[in-house]
Amino acid sequence: MKTNIKYLAFVVITMLSACTKQLDILPEGSPSAQNFWKTKEDALKAEGGMYAMYNEEDYYGRGMFWFINASDDMVTGRNKPEADNIKNFNRTYIGGGYTESQWSMRYAIIKRANDIIVNVPLINMDEALKKQIIGDAYFNAGLVYFQLAANYGNEKAGVPIITPESDAAVAVPRATNVDENYDYIISLFLKAADDLPLFSEMKAADYGKAHKTAAWAYLSKVYLYKKDYTNAVKYADMVISSGQHDLVNTSFADVFKASNNWSKEYIWSVVCTPSGGGTGWGSKLPGVMLTNKAWGIYNGWGYYLPTKELYDSYEAGDQRREATILKTGDKFMFFGAERSFTKDAGATSDYQFKKYMDPFSYANPIPLHVNPNGDNGTTDLNVPLMRYAEVLLIKAEAAINISGAGAGDTELNKIRIRAGLIAKTRMTIDDLKRERRNELAGEWADRHRDLVRWGDAQATYAKPLHDSGGNVIWPSRTFNPQVHDVWAVPQKEIDNSAGIIKQNEGW
Repeated sequence: MKTNIKYLAFVVITMLSACTKQLDILPEGSPSAQNFWKTKEDALKAEGGMYAMYNEEDYYGRGMFWFINASDDMVTGRNKPEADNIKNFNRTYIGGGYTESQWSMRYAIIKRANDIIVNVPLINMDEALKKQIIGDAYFNAGLVYFQLAANYGNEKAGVPIITPESDAAVAVPRATNVDENYDYIISLFLKAADDLPLFSEMKAADYGKAHKTAAWAYLSKVYLYKKDYTNAVKYADMVISSGQHDLVNTSFADVFKASNNWSKEYIWSVVCTPSGGGTGWGSKLPGVMLTNKAWGIYNGWGYYLPTKELYDSYEAGDQRREATILKTGDKFMFFGAERSFTKDAGATSDYQFKKYMDPFSYANPIPLHVNPNGDNGTTDLNVPLMRYAEVLLIKAEAAINISGAGAGDTELNKIRIRAGLIAKTRMTIDDLKRERRNELAGEWADRHRDLVRWGDAQATYAKPLHDSGGNVIWPSRTFNPQVHDVWAVPQKEIDNSAGIIKQNEGW
């Protein structure tokens, strides 16, 4: 990238309660190396700076979900031409506002992480804290590189690798292929895991920062994407055997309650609050998925609505279906009163995702559970990015690919039993695909990316999507696996690099 990425802000860590916190953004200009990187406080501010962009509208606010919305699990809930273009793999989405900034925001985080890796070792401060901050930098760099590589890289071209030694003012061409990216990402997560504490060793004030099993979990996922199934099993097993994590076994719905933000199922999430700084922070996904105008009670946005295809994919008796999806007539609690679900008159689908609704269930939920500002519908529920159930699914998928049917039964049955289903034997990769879909529907785990990497996207997207009555609400789409396996590189990045960064073939 040619752009000089400067510090947009540094942040300080503020403890808001025993189990929630935010890295509050305090603009401090662009301090130079001469007057910064001197003290422990500087190191902590730089660490917090890595997290600042995660709260942005185009990041975890909802921006990433425009790509996930391409899957067969959901449709754009109301008129949004650019969102339609993304879902339909139409190149006219390039240059739009929803997704164009995601590339540069991730590289800004990488720049901040690289600055920590270069400068914090030279600060005279507590060595244990120094090690943790450096590990946090390696983790965040690995995380955003993985998001970049998975979305924009394939066997034809990866994404630019900006190392701590790179000159941020000099354009860097794309990596040869995505495997080159994955190898670099693996090196970052390995360094992170060496430096980071276990979650159980962290103070409550530090919850939301990187920890050792989060690095192992993402290592297992990177290896899964790389199709190195042996190492995917290895690092999933390290998480499983660590003793740090387990499923929330009271019920599937309980996973998505703020009281379980830091449960043993937690591995990595978007730390959220409805009232931070008066505007809230974290992901506004709960408000974005809430029915448009929320029956006149709250400003829901009505995007990302489920499909009949997703609803029908659940087995009879699977408790995840009712915990995940609301359909017409379903009873639920909203602002302290029982309601019967009805769709907004203009909604594309007559379903709504339910996973993130618990904060809205309380009487008078504002401001303790729900943001007073409906234009920023954050809640007190941390939106999961990686939870223990996904680690079990990663191990099962890798094991089945190595050893065939039945190799993932132990892990899959833990998930099935929690969902109220009976245990099965000799489960195949098709069983794995269904369990992954049903467990992670409506989450950042990204079914679209799953369909692409499984080679199922073309056939899946050639079928239309329906509402509960069987009406077509999204027509069939043309997915060319030689083009649409990756998203288009933002045009402004190509322009800013004077053409050194090339567009993905076919876009």
